[in-house]
Amino acid sequence: MNANWKEELRDLIPEDLSTEIDTFEAQIEQKKQGQIDDRVFAETRLRRGVYGQRYDNGQRFDGQVTKALQYPSGDLLKGPDTVWDAPGMQRIKIPYGGLTTDQMEVLADIAEEYSDGILHITTRQDIQIHYVHIEDTPDLMRRLAAVGITTREACGNSIRNVTACPLSGVCHTETFDVTPYSQALAEFLLGHPDCQDFGRKFKIAFSGCAQEACGLTSMHDMGMIARIKDGKRGFETYVGGGLGAVPHQAKLYSEFLPPEELLPTAQAICRVFARLGEKTNRARARIKFLVAKLGIEEFIRLVEEERKIMPEDPAWTAYLDDLDSYGEEPLKIAAPLNGVARPKAFDAWAETNIYQQRQEGYVVATICLPLGDITSEQMRNLADIARKYVKDTIRTTVEQNIILRWVSESDVVSLYNDLCELELAEPGAGTIVDVTACPGTDTCKLGISSSRGLAAELRTQLAQQNLQLDDAIKNFRIKISGCFNSCGQHHVADLGFYGNSRKINGYTVPHFQVVLGGQWTENAASYGLAMGAIPSKNIPDVIERITDNYVENREKDESFQAYIQRIGKKDVKELLQGLTQVPAHEIDASYYTDWGDIREFTIGDMGKGECAGEVVSLVQFELSGCETESFESQIHLEEGDYEAAYKTAFNAMLHAAKALVKTQFLDVPEDADAIVEEFRTRFCDTELFYNQFAGAKFANYLFRVHEDEVAEYTRDIAHQVVEEAQLFIEEAYACYGQMNVV
Repeated sequence: MNANWKEELRDLIPEDLSTEIDTFEAQIEQKKQGQIDDRVFAETRLRRGVYGQRYDNGQRFDGQVTKALQYPSGDLLKGPDTVWDAPGMQRIKIPYGGLTTDQMEVLADIAEEYSDGILHITTRQDIQIHYVHIEDTPDLMRRLAAVGITTREACGNSIRNVTACPLSGVCHTETFDVTPYSQALAEFLLGHPDCQDFGRKFKIAFSGCAQEACGLTSMHDMGMIARIKDGKRGFETYVGGGLGAVPHQAKLYSEFLPPEELLPTAQAICRVFARLGEKTNRARARIKFLVAKLGIEEFIRLVEEERKIMPEDPAWTAYLDDLDSYGEEPLKIAAPLNGVARPKAFDAWAETNIYQQRQEGYVVATICLPLGDITSEQMRNLADIARKYVKDTIRTTVEQNIILRWVSESDVVSLYNDLCELELAEPGAGTIVDVTACPGTDTCKLGISSSRGLAAELRTQLAQQNLQLDDAIKNFRIKISGCFNSCGQHHVADLGFYGNSRKINGYTVPHFQVVLGGQWTENAASYGLAMGAIPSKNIPDVIERITDNYVENREKDESFQAYIQRIGKKDVKELLQGLTQVPAHEIDASYYTDWGDIREFTIGDMGKGECAGEVVSLVQFELSGCETESFESQIHLEEGDYEAAYKTAFNAMLHAAKALVKTQFLDVPEDADAIVEEFRTRFCDTELFYNQFAGAKFANYLFRVHEDEVAEYTRDIAHQVVEEAQLFIEEAYACYGQMNVV
């Protein structure tokens, strides 16, 4: 770009956004001079989408990078070598996933110039680029702002990207197009003063119908499903959903919220959350915990009271005047494909990647992106292809793909040929082959096991088997997270996995928890539960066993979720017997490396320091027994005995705490109060348990359940404690693994 590009772009950037970017640039300079507190600056950069990231190719110690960091291409990263200034990740908000071709070109340019030339589509329709130097972020933000893209509040304790069904406006089953409503709410809440004092993030989603998965409203802090009542548009509205370590199903807030109340109600909900939500304990600071604490009826009452006292804002209804003018138009007239010669692989691609719009003669074409990645060159050329076939009707999806809407049927073969030249004609969109994964250990500081490495392996294996896959499993969803936090949305997959590890014979071995029972459709209608930890290298066998068993033994037209519920968790666990075993290192060393990484597995860069204390060989056996108790709590939950599920899950946590205490104090009493006190004193007050990246949060699970008096054992309460017990045990394993165990 020419030397005067900033001045040339200044007129294209909204004044308030330009001022904000200038301020951030000044804050970076202040931080370099030590004039801004680290915690304040961390939230400042996060609210502009700037994340730190993990580096496997650079070892950090005492605030310094001791080895040159590199781009994946091998080029050295520039800039100072302090940890705060090490290149990181830039998240870019794409409201409802909507992109223009001009935006695609700028995104391609910045990824090429400031990053490693890779753009990553996230499970929230955002775009991320990695290995970005923080001193480049203000210029990067200016170039994005000039084409209408902001990074503001892409991270941090803020309103995150507002997502919406990518088929809105062209879907056969939708009630109406939710796009303009999602856009209006995103613009209204962006930088809103009532949304600046949250304890944690806040996520919003829109869906055009209840039966599909596109909006996933049940797993959001606030979710809207399009409804028609007495001939008028509105929204069935939900609050308090969320995945994370312990998922919560959203609760019904309103059966019908009229459009004129959409913005003020969202504002009132945000005000109540900001005022009453947890601030000090981040582990319980999401709105799902506030709704659970207050109860949905009391929460609704508080929001309605808040709504009454809010000063009127013309913006609440101003957007309604523009609804009639909103709409998309095709670039070309609709025409049938007719007798156009079809390439050999075209039909297989079209079967999975082409969706017939409700507008006759037009289709949606999905560009399937393995691992959600697209290169700068591909993105730039895809923008040219889009200009050839459609107007600016391009969207990202929550399944990490890109779609082109309003493609004339007559152009589908030509489009396919063009995509083939860019190596963007992968089939299998929306099928079992289209595996979703978070960044995991590649770049995330919280990653335990390689979600992307496993996803790549599964995609390769399943693609090779594609012609032999039974129709019953072809549309399964596989979703993988590198840790328990569910960024890969493993809780709502047919087959979900999240990363963990085990210490075996002195080695740390990568594992994944198997999560079954989740439901992707009906806006993420149900969440799965972890069934047990399996060595990472055995996960392909897990998928083969479970899917083969389902194909052979399912009843006619029985869904996978119904099948898992019918056979029960005991039979599933029996099915996986043998896959938990890890051969000795000298027999098969491959188990001690992660997918896509030739190095011996370690989680050492997730935390620092080691626990000290006397180690007894019985601990691992006892932790295994705790897992058995945790599994039994799931059985109780499945059978509807919520009191037994709750109490068994608590006992599993209690016994895991006792197992750790016994590494220092063999004569620990059996009394629950004594166990909890010894655990608090020896592992929490000393921060030995807290040394793990989520230890404080998981320790509080035990303390809370120990102290709580339960008036009524409901499914929601029992389900939460069952989830928490498994996570507490996982952290106990991690803490024990950090000890000097041989």
